[in-house]
Amino acid sequence: MNTSQGSSPSGSRPVQEAGGAALVAAMEEAPAAIYCLAGPALEPVWANARARELGTARADLPSVAGRRVADVADTVARTGRTETLHGVLGSNGQTANVVLQPLTVGGEPGVLLVFEAEQPHDGSEDGPDAEAAVVDQVQHSLLPPTLPLLPDVRLSGSYHRASSVRAAGGDWYDAVPLGRGRLALVIGDAVGHGVPAAGAMSRLRGAMRSVALRDPSPAAVVAALDAFAAQMEDVEGASVFYGVLEAATGRLTYAAAGHPPPLLVRADGTTSYLPLTARPPLGSLPGAPTVVATAELELGATLVLYSDGAVTAWGPPPAHGLDRLAQVAREALTGSGALDGEGSAGLAAAVVERLLDAPERPDDIAVLVAHRRAEGTASLDLDLSAVPASLPAVRRRLVNWLTALGMGEQDRVGVMVAVGEACANAAEHAYRGTEPGRMYVTAAVDVDGLLTVTVRDEGRWRPPDRDPGDRGRGLLIMRQLVDGVVLQGEHGTTVTLSMQLRRSPDEIEERHAEASTAEVVVDRASERPVVRVSGVVDLIGAERMRIRLLEASHGGTGRVELDLTAVTLFSSAAVRVVLAMARIAGDEGWRLLVHAPEGGVTRHILDISGLAGLVELR
Repeated sequence: MNTSQGSSPSGSRPVQEAGGAALVAAMEEAPAAIYCLAGPALEPVWANARARELGTARADLPSVAGRRVADVADTVARTGRTETLHGVLGSNGQTANVVLQPLTVGGEPGVLLVFEAEQPHDGSEDGPDAEAAVVDQVQHSLLPPTLPLLPDVRLSGSYHRASSVRAAGGDWYDAVPLGRGRLALVIGDAVGHGVPAAGAMSRLRGAMRSVALRDPSPAAVVAALDAFAAQMEDVEGASVFYGVLEAATGRLTYAAAGHPPPLLVRADGTTSYLPLTARPPLGSLPGAPTVVATAELELGATLVLYSDGAVTAWGPPPAHGLDRLAQVAREALTGSGALDGEGSAGLAAAVVERLLDAPERPDDIAVLVAHRRAEGTASLDLDLSAVPASLPAVRRRLVNWLTALGMGEQDRVGVMVAVGEACANAAEHAYRGTEPGRMYVTAAVDVDGLLTVTVRDEGRWRPPDRDPGDRGRGLLIMRQLVDGVVLQGEHGTTVTLSMQLRRSPDEIEERHAEASTAEVVVDRASERPVVRVSGVVDLIGAERMRIRLLEASHGGTGRVELDLTAVTLFSSAAVRVVLAMARIAGDEGWRLLVHAPEGGVTRHILDISGLAGLVELR
């Protein structure tokens, strides 16, 4: 389902489409029935699993409180105003809630319809009802799945919805790496609640990223978001704080629209709120001037960005809530081990947990924490004998170094396994038939969080075997676990592994995905292997495709073709797999051949994703 509404800043479409894909994935499993209505007759053009159970024809749309939902949808599409219905469903006596949100689908008026039959529960507003599940799923799916991990700055994010689901949805945060050790730190709050507020939040976040990557200055970003919100009714009135932090110097430039000032917790534990010139919320007074301020985060200082819910939970006056937030943040940040290694990953969650002691939460709570480290990270340099007995020493030294970086366990284990494969290759093959020589392992991370590990020997170069049971298998394993692998064979062998460091926000939980309908097989009948894919290539299908491509190409060392002729849906995750494989092929000196017929949906997605210049399309 491709949806758009109003106009957006130039270049924002790929980012917004990625956010739209995440929204669709979250809505598919929602317990409420969700439809997208479009076309001259406002027929359902998309429906989630629950809606398909009820029926996907216009005639299947019910009546609520005596009003036909189909007629109300016509009114919403014509007027552009959101409608909410609450009352008895048809003649069966069950109570239902219906929200109809205007949107544009393929250039024509459309309506997003969320239909929920009320379920009996324990009577409390924050009970486990279906609407709460929808809001939680959508909110969490649209928040950033990872945050940058830089050597000089520790980031942590957390979100918790309001006590009443009727007030939940729309709070968000983000951190965008800008290069040269700079980070855009953002937090905001969209107007409204539920799925519509989450959708508005997604579009606002996408627009922000698009603008920030072109001109990251606070004045430019806030002005662009102000103009963006003025053109979109559901985004108008949103609040946002936007700042650019230089990790090396601690200099922060920032501005806000309708949002409270951030909290600064200094290295000695003292706190203050940064001065901020008040400005109306986005879109409410187009063209209002934006005043940019500057501050400096000393080494060891921490910046805490938060949404309104962090202070309103304690009731009036607002000063009481601000004092409580400062106290809570100070306690969380000065706890034993809070700022060390992996401990820094839970900073935002620690702040939110202490805020949840309030009697109630009338609004969502979103928190983004940025801690400027007092000590940098030195590189790791090991000089060892290239024998198997040296491998445990490599593992011990490397795991301690990676842990100090703040890497999560999953990424850390992946790097350890990849480096272990490269070291094992040097120990077992580099000096075969001669006296063992030296093996050199170095690891460093640059200001933007790019980790580079090199394993070098001075032995005899051996090209990877086509049989993946030998060296090709190790190369395959390495490429599955890190972002990039470069193999050089002059005067010995040098394996360079690279990985962009990132970490999951505090509130990300494991979610069970539905079984994919994609079928991925390897056809070896031709001169070169052909990976044939059919069906719906969602997140799970994309992972299957990635593994088969790596296996068929022996980790990228041999040519392979990708046949997408029978694909019916090609997700953004699948696009990323093709891009990654194209990069591996380029590193190895060959070009990935992709079969995707012209005029088809898959070909269109590949074209608009900019892959046509990186692969050979047929």
